[in-house]
Amino acid sequence: MAEIATARRSRITPEREAELYEAVLDLLREVGYDALTMDAVAARTRSSKATLYRQWGAKADLVASAMRHEKPGRIADEGTGSLRGDLHALVQREDDCWIEQYAALMRGLVMATHTNPDLLRAFKELLVEPEMDEFRLVMQRAVDQSEVRADNPALEYAVHMMLGGFAIRTLIDELPPTQEFLVSYIDAGLLPALGVTTV
Repeated sequence: MAEIATARRSRITPEREAELYEAVLDLLREVGYDALTMDAVAARTRSSKATLYRQWGAKADLVASAMRHEKPGRIADEGTGSLRGDLHALVQREDDCWIEQYAALMRGLVMATHTNPDLLRAFKELLVEPEMDEFRLVMQRAVDQSEVRADNPALEYAVHMMLGGFAIRTLIDELPPTQEFLVSYIDAGLLPALGVTTV
């Protein structure tokens, strides 16, 4: 599937692709997923609808690809030498403004997946599953470095805990997630659950 997607996009330069993704995210912020149309994307980016459909196949795939592109680099590439360092580096790659905006987009899109099976499929295939695979590599590296025991039951839920801290703070505290909050959450919650000392 990845090879097919790459072949479909081969006619668009990386710079043009980045422009299209930025336009999609801008429209998402303005109107939300349900009201976003391929016509609007085509008009905003001076593209043809045929080009958009040829490259991405459907609105859901374009949106999920734009969200994936927005994330800075692979989380498995941090490699600081410790799990704590890797997780801190992960949340410190972007500033609080970016984190707040990305979290707001994610909340809206997660809500939209409840009534849009195509978006749910695209999200899982293009965003969630690749992120989970990378996060598992980070956890496996910690096991290989003897920081986390391979039989620790929290390993299975580490990605859930990490996403929970990112996604739920606004609901509980009515505050956006920030670097300071996420670092504190990692040190006080996630790492102790994995048996990693933070002092």
